[in-house]
Amino acid sequence: MIMSMCKILCVTNRRLSVGNFAERLAAIETAGAEGIVLREKDLNTDAYRELAQQVQKVCNSLILHTHTETARELGIRRIHLTNESFVRLKPEDRRWFDWIGVSVHSADEAAQVRRTGASCVIAGHIFVTDCKRGVPPRGLCFLKEICRAAGTELPVYAIGGIGPENATLCMQAGAAGICLMSSLMRTENPGEYLGRLMQPAVDRFPRPLS
Repeated sequence: MIMSMCKILCVTNRRLSVGNFAERLAAIETAGAEGIVLREKDLNTDAYRELAQQVQKVCNSLILHTHTETARELGIRRIHLTNESFVRLKPEDRRWFDWIGVSVHSADEAAQVRRTGASCVIAGHIFVTDCKRGVPPRGLCFLKEICRAAGTELPVYAIGGIGPENATLCMQAGAAGICLMSSLMRTENPGEYLGRLMQPAVDRFPRPLS
C-alpha cells in the first residue's frame, strides 16, 4: 500500500459562493487546490469571458470549462470538456492546450480518452449530491471501473457528494484526486477545509499524478 496526498480540483458555482467570488477562489488556490475549474454553465460567451478575465487576475491555476475559444483568447492553456466536446476537438486545439480534463460516464469512454491524449478524467457522480437531486449516484464500483479503464498513466478525479467523510474511499478505489464544488463555495475557511481533505490516504491503485 502506498500513502499519497489527495489532489483536489475546485469546480465553481458563483451562485453558491459566500462572499466575494474571486477572493474565495484565490483563497482556495492558496490553500492548495490543484486547479480552479470555472464552470458557470449558465453564462453566455461574453459574460463567461468577462468573468474568466476577472478570475484570471487572481488565480494562476485557472481551468476553463468548454469555452475553448475564450481560453485561446485569454491564453489559458487548461480546459475541462465533456467527452462529446473532447471527441470533436480539432487536433491542433488538442496540441495547443497543456492540460485537458474530460468528464466520462463509462469505462469505454475512459479507455477512449486514455488513447486520445487527455490529461485526466473526471468521473461521477459518486455519492448522493444536491447538484444531482433525485439522480442515483454511480458509486464506488463505477469509480473502480473507470480507474481500471484509465490505466496507470491517466489520473482519475472523482466528483459528486465528496467530503472529509468519504474522500479516502475514492482514493482507495483508485482515484488520484477529487473534485469539490458546493462545500468549497460555502465553507467559511477554505484553508482549514482543504487541509482536512489533503491528508495522506491509502491508494490501493497507485498512479502518477499530474
